Amino acid sequence: MTEDRNNRSCQEFQEHLAELIASGEDASRNPHLQTCANCRALLADLETIAEAARQLFPIEQPKEDLWDRIELAIKKEEGPIQPD
Repeated sequence: MTEDRNNRSCQEFQEHLAELIASGEDASRNPHLQTCANCRALLADLETIAEAARQLFPIEQPKEDLWDRIELAIKKEEGPIQPD
């Protein structure tokens, strides 16, 4: 059975909304949203929540020497390598 994405019910659309968002596709271009104000409002609310969450936990780039410091810490913890 094929699924007609243009004729989804709100329940069907909302069941697949997480997949749609995760796909990276522009969810606002989904055909269901062209005719459904309730689902458009839901998507807008989710986008607002996601943006607020990004602002609470901004992405910070690690310092350039991070991996060098991790490697040094591991070597210090392991101690000198003993020959067999």
